[in-house]
Amino acid sequence: MANKNQDIHDWDVENESYWKSKGRSIANRNLWISIPNLLCGFAVWLMWGIITVQMLNLGFPFEPGQLFTLTAIAGLTGATLRIPASFMIRIAGGRNTIFLTTAMLIIPAFGAGMALQSPDTPLLTFQILAFLSGIGGGNFAASMSNISTFFPKKEQGLALGLNAGLGNFGVTTMQILIPAVMTLGVFGLLAGDPMTLVRDSGTLIGRIEAGTQTWIQNAGFIWVAILLPLVIAAWFGMNNLRSITPDPGSPLAAFGRITGLYAIGFVTAGVGLYLYLPAPTGLGILNPWLAMLLIMLATLVLMRMVPGKIGENSKRQFAIFKDKHTWSMSILYILTFGSFIGFSMALPLSITVIFGSSMVEVDGVMQRVANPNAPSALTYSWIGPFVGALIRPLGGWISDKVGGSIVTQLIAGVMVVASALVGYIMMLAYQSATPEQYFLYFIVLFVIIFAATGVGNGSTFRTIGVIYNQEQAGPVLGWTSAVAAYGSFVAPMVIGEQIRGGTPEMAMYGFAVFYALCMVLNWWFYLRRNAYVKNP
Repeated sequence: MANKNQDIHDWDVENESYWKSKGRSIANRNLWISIPNLLCGFAVWLMWGIITVQMLNLGFPFEPGQLFTLTAIAGLTGATLRIPASFMIRIAGGRNTIFLTTAMLIIPAFGAGMALQSPDTPLLTFQILAFLSGIGGGNFAASMSNISTFFPKKEQGLALGLNAGLGNFGVTTMQILIPAVMTLGVFGLLAGDPMTLVRDSGTLIGRIEAGTQTWIQNAGFIWVAILLPLVIAAWFGMNNLRSITPDPGSPLAAFGRITGLYAIGFVTAGVGLYLYLPAPTGLGILNPWLAMLLIMLATLVLMRMVPGKIGENSKRQFAIFKDKHTWSMSILYILTFGSFIGFSMALPLSITVIFGSSMVEVDGVMQRVANPNAPSALTYSWIGPFVGALIRPLGGWISDKVGGSIVTQLIAGVMVVASALVGYIMMLAYQSATPEQYFLYFIVLFVIIFAATGVGNGSTFRTIGVIYNQEQAGPVLGWTSAVAAYGSFVAPMVIGEQIRGGTPEMAMYGFAVFYALCMVLNWWFYLRRNAYVKNP
C-alpha cells in the first residue's frame, strides 16, 4: 500500500485560506523536488547533441549525417513518449510517476557510459541508447501536468515557468558539465581507459588541443551519479493528490500503468523509426513528416484501445481534442518550445559542421577542408539554451501581468526577423574560406532566438492555464508539449538535410515563414477584436 502521508485527500488550492495555511508549503516542496528531476530528464534526453560532437573529435567511424540521426532518434522518441506521459498523473499519481520515470533515466545514462568506452561500438547500439534517452523527453509532460495541479490559477504562470524554465536548464547544465567531466578520470576503473582526441575540442573555458586524453564515457556516467539521490528525494518528498488521482492503487500497480503507457510510445516510435530510417538500420520507406504524423496517430489509437483504467481515463481526457484551442495552442507551443528544444539539439553539431570546415579552391576546384580556426561547439553551444531557460520564468511572470497572447505575438515577430538573418549568416559562413569571421553574428542571433523562445514558453503556458480548467489543463499542457517536442526531431533532420545539400540557410528561412504564420494564428484566436478568448 502507498504511504498515507504521501497521499493528500483534501486538496483545495483555489480556497485562499487553505492555500495560505497548508497548500503553499506542500506545493512548493513538490515543485522544488520536481525541478532537478526534470532537469536531469532534459540532460539525458539531449546529451547526444554534445556526445556526437565529441565522437567526431575522437574519430568514431561515423559520418556527420549518421550522428545527426542519433539526435533525431532521441528527439522523436522523447516527443512521442510525451503523448502517453500527459495522462500518467491522472491514473498513477504524481509522486509515483516522477519517481519511476526519473529512475528509468539511469538505464540510458549507464548504457551510454558503457558503450562510449570503445569506438568499435556499433552504430545500432548508440541508436538504441538514443532511443531510450527519449524517456527524459517524455518526463516533461508528466512533470508539467503534475505541477499544474498543485498551484491555484493565479500562480500557475510563475510555477509552471519555474518548473519548465529551471528544468530546461538541463540543456545548459548538460552542455557545460559533459565537456568538463570528459577531461578527468573521475570515475576511476569503472569508466575504463581514456581516448585521444584527433581533432581540437573544448570546454566552457576554452580549447582543448588534439592529442589530449579524454573520457567521453563520463558523459553517461555523470548522470547516474546525479540521478540516484534525486530518485530518493522524489520517493520520500513528493505527494499524490487524491483529488486528481482518486485511485492510484498500490505503488506497484501505479508503476505498471506508467510502464504500460511508455511501452505504447516506445512501440509506435520504434516502428515509425524503422520505417523512416534508411538501411541498414531501417527500411527507409517513409518521409519524416509522414512518419511523425503516423506515430502520433498510432499512439493515440493504441491508448484508446488499452483496457482498464488506462483506456477509460484516456477516453475521458481525449475530450481535449474536440476543443479548437488545443490545436491552436499546440501550434503556438511549437513556435516557442519546439524551437527551443529543436535548436538545442541541432546547434552543437551545426556549429561543428558549418564552422569546422571552410570553402577553398584546390587545383581549380572548390572544396571543403578543415578550418584550423574553427570555434568549438562545446565552448559556445550552451549560451543560447542557458539564456532561453533563464528567461522563461520571466516570460510567465510578465504574461501573468499583461496577458499571454500579447507576449507571444511580440516574441514571434522577433523570431521571424532573427531566423531570417541567421539563415543569411549561415549562407555566408558556409560559402566562405574564413567562416569564423561570421561566428559572432551567428551566435548572437541564435541567443536572441533562444531568449524569445524562453519568454514565449512562459507566455503560452500562461495562456493554457487561463483557457482550461484544472482537470483539462494538465492533459492539454502535456499534449501541446508533446507536439512541440517533435521540434527536437525536425530541427536536426531539416538542418542536417540542408547542410548536406549545401544550403543550410534554407532551413532557417523556412522556420521564419512558419513563425510569421504563427503570428497570424495567435492574432486570429486571441488578439483580434472578436477573438475566441481575448488575450488569455
